[in-house]
Amino acid sequence: MPRLGPNAHLIGRPDSRVQLMTPALVIDLDALEGNIARMAEHARRHGVGLRPHAKTHKSVTIARMQITAGALGACVATLGEAEVMAEGGIADVLITTPVVTPAKIARLIALHRRADGLMVVADHLGNVDDLAAAAREGGGGLAVTAALDVGGHRIGAANTDAALAVARRIDEAGSLAFAGIHAYAGPLQHIEDYGERRRRAEDVGAMVGELQEKLDAAGIAPPLVSGAGTGTHDIDALHGPFTELQVGSYIFTDVQYNAVALREDTPRPFEPALFVRTTVVSTNVGGQVTTDGGLKRFASDGPLPEIASGAPDGARYEFKGDEHGRVVFAKDSDSLPLGAAVECLTPHCDPTVNLYDHYHVVRGDTLVNIWPVDGRGVT
Repeated sequence: MPRLGPNAHLIGRPDSRVQLMTPALVIDLDALEGNIARMAEHARRHGVGLRPHAKTHKSVTIARMQITAGALGACVATLGEAEVMAEGGIADVLITTPVVTPAKIARLIALHRRADGLMVVADHLGNVDDLAAAAREGGGGLAVTAALDVGGHRIGAANTDAALAVARRIDEAGSLAFAGIHAYAGPLQHIEDYGERRRRAEDVGAMVGELQEKLDAAGIAPPLVSGAGTGTHDIDALHGPFTELQVGSYIFTDVQYNAVALREDTPRPFEPALFVRTTVVSTNVGGQVTTDGGLKRFASDGPLPEIASGAPDGARYEFKGDEHGRVVFAKDSDSLPLGAAVECLTPHCDPTVNLYDHYHVVRGDTLVNIWPVDGRGVT
């Protein structure tokens, strides 16, 4: 199989989108570019920076597009993603998960030596001490942010006093540099009602503001305050304490985010840009057809995929196992022929991307490029 998969020979051919071997992960390039531009303009208009989260796309190419549009750098979820971004020339990367084991800390220090602007979060005094010791041997200067738990209970110091203690320890370690505050409110991002999400986001902002005040009083004012996300990007740009937004899924959107009123005046400011293209492989049961897109091709932690094109009105998509999906028709008279293509909006874009090796990048009906999912599977 060619390095870029079985569809590489179709690049540049007219109507090549309809000729794609499936299942295929498809990016609508016009929509992607428009989403990147709209978020960048929103941030500029409200005087806040962007550090988009590359865990969404795992692509050096897309990270570069975001930086070209004005982003400060990138966020990543894992050390492996940070290595991929650095190898691709992406600077100013923030690792948003603590790096805690000796082996990974050694990798982190090695990466710090060759990656400009690298930062990592910490939420535990013992981890800060381990980072400081390793950085001391590696030449010092590792930038570390103090993470505050603002309700997600995944990472972060338990309260503002604990986060202040972490920040003090970072600041006092001669081999580390205090980089600021990390406070990501994951549970808020998919609250569908704008008013309820704003109320919850303002509570988060109050917690972060309290930590800022304590840091200022201690003489260690945070250089940056990083957090927010696609779901709260508008609220936090207008009302929050954040100096930069860790937005991610806005570049693609998905079924989950399409259910969220992202802005008060414009509920859906971003266009769907990511699709899974499937093919009908069996038509022998009335009222439905079987496709080649099953559980291995879509994230299954949320809603079902939504059919974007290729099926009669009212049809819905369901899973029929690891390798197969099905299109269920709304009318008994509806049908699709063998070999017909059905494209679906992804239920949850981030984990769907991680199921594929390549993006098939299209403008209209023409395949214009194939991009690797550079960070797939890295740890």
